[in-house]
Parts: sequence; structure tokens; C-alpha cells
Amino acid sequence: MSEAIENRLKEKGIVLPAAAAPAANYVPYTISGNTLYLSGQLPIENGKVAVTGLVGRDVDVAGAQRAAELCAINILAQAKAALGGDLGRIRRILKLNGFVASMPDFTEQHLVINGASNLVADILGDAGKHARAAVGMAALPLNASVEIDAIIEIKA
Repeated sequence: MSEAIENRLKEKGIVLPAAAAPAANYVPYTISGNTLYLSGQLPIENGKVAVTGLVGRDVDVAGAQRAAELCAINILAQAKAALGGDLGRIRRILKLNGFVASMPDFTEQHLVINGASNLVADILGDAGKHARAAVGMAALPLNASVEIDAIIEIKA
């Protein structure tokens, strides 16, 4: 399965970056039993936050969906690091929690987080189908427009 995942990434032109180091006093992931908990991932690209500002003011839905895709790419990079390089150990993405820095009157957070949901489903197939939350926030770290964390069931 790991080879199929790598092929899907390649077909989409996605190269997973090195997993980002924590920016504060936390760890990038924890594993308890068969569950991998990933810390929130920002839309980091080429070492910096690629999409900043409030959705509905500074960023449109399409730009915010791209931010969510970048978060998903970084989730896969962190999962790969946590699983010794083997994304085939992912049994299923159980849940994505999506946080969208947005204007108070913006109500399309669900459309923004579709960027991440679609990407993980495309890359992981059935294992990428997940429960999720998509919520609006007043602000996110480093002025990021989107942050997403993940809970993943893994194979031993």
C-alpha cells in the first residue's frame, strides 16, 4: 500500500517536505496504542507560512483551500516521519480538525477544509475517509489562515 500512496503523491506532483519541528513546547506527534495524534499543521511551504490573514478579508475561499491542502501535505509528512517512513501503516484517518482564521461573517469554513479532506481521500483512498470539524477562529499562530490536526488509526 505504501507504494500505491507514493505513486498517487507522484501523480499529483506532491513531494512531501521534511516534517516540521515544533515551534514551542510540544511534540509533533504522540502514539498511543494504534492511534497516532498529530499536532496542528500550518500551511508551510518552502519553510514559511504560505497563506496568511483572515479568510473573507485577506484570503478568498480558493486561496484558503490551497492553505488547507498544504496543511494536509504537512500532515502526511508528519505521519510519514512518525511511522518510520511508511505511510502504508495508516489504517485510516479517523478525524481532521480544521481551524480557519476568518472574519466573523464568514461561514464557509467547511468549503475551506474540503481542500484537506479531498487531498487525503485522493492520496489514501478509503483510508483517507474521515470525520472532521471545520471551525472559524479569530486568529491562528503566525497569522496562518488555516491550521489542521489529525487523529489517525495505524497498523502495528
